[in-house]
Amino acid sequence: MKHRHARIRGTTAIGAITGLMATALVAAPAAQAAAGSPAGSDVPPTPSPQASAAKLAGSLAGTLGARSPGAYIDRATGKLVVTVTDAGAAQTVRAAGAEARTVQRSDADLKKVMAALKRDATVPGTAWAVDPAANQVVLSLDSTVTGAKAEKVRAAAQKHGAAIRTRQVAGRFRTFTAGGEAIYAGGGRCSLGFNVKKGSEFFFLTAGHCTEIGGAWFSDQASTQKLGDTDGSSFPGDDYGIVKYTGSPADTQGTVHLYSGTQDITTAGEATVGQSVTRSGSTTQVHEGEVTALNQTVNYAEGTVSGLIETTVCAEPGDSGGSLFAGSTALGLTSGGSGDCTSGGTTFFQPVGEALSAYGVEIY
Repeated sequence: MKHRHARIRGTTAIGAITGLMATALVAAPAAQAAAGSPAGSDVPPTPSPQASAAKLAGSLAGTLGARSPGAYIDRATGKLVVTVTDAGAAQTVRAAGAEARTVQRSDADLKKVMAALKRDATVPGTAWAVDPAANQVVLSLDSTVTGAKAEKVRAAAQKHGAAIRTRQVAGRFRTFTAGGEAIYAGGGRCSLGFNVKKGSEFFFLTAGHCTEIGGAWFSDQASTQKLGDTDGSSFPGDDYGIVKYTGSPADTQGTVHLYSGTQDITTAGEATVGQSVTRSGSTTQVHEGEVTALNQTVNYAEGTVSGLIETTVCAEPGDSGGSLFAGSTALGLTSGGSGDCTSGGTTFFQPVGEALSAYGVEIY
């Protein structure tokens, strides 16, 4: 069997992480797709109605630009609604098959409101975003915003009248470690893949060529904010590893960082040739592409890894271990590839299901 699950806690680094990642992500030799792919594996899945609506929303956003303050899928009808401020934009929306809704506040109006909040209401425990259905900016205050701080924030909001809707949020806003974010060990950097759990124990998955370099992992380069310790590693042969969180499980969540929000990850699945996928990593952040082969074997300088997913998604050193997903479904962990995100290239991913099975953990 090709699985090797080394239990390593607090070990010394066995290789330079920067060298491993540079080789894996830039200089991986080309390999042929494994024969015997299941029949029909090259047929992309039929998109769901919401996926189709989201695709149309992206297309119209590019066409309309600032002529649309936002878009949303109507919960009652399931139809894409695009907000507009002029008749020409409304005609473009209807011609594309979506519903146009004329609103009072333009994209520029809402951006001015948020810029003012940034200037006047930047207080820990506050957050704001546009609600396209209401054509308002929603200002949220958590339980820590009290007294003079609350008065300051609410006074800033009142200046904008109905353009802002204020709401109180239970609990407090706090940082989380999410998939795609930077993790550090042995003086180098990789990316977190997915948060997982086994009973009441919490872990995260990343690339095996990352977990091979050391035992302790941190969320900052100065190694002052510890995340946890390497609990298992398999590389080469496979390319996955697992880190057990040191802190409270309340400090984790099953999301992937999108660098402008998050994507909730609720399940794990298998990739399909032709499927559209997204990758998040700490060097190049979020990129999209397509699955081009399954069961790929790659001969890295450090050894051979088989069973990988081949994609057209770009990646660079430091993206190793990051998340490959489609919607809310986890698919893989960034292993290596060729090229970069300027010229493009091929990137390979370790299927996440194999790691979940090996360690007896689950996505949450």
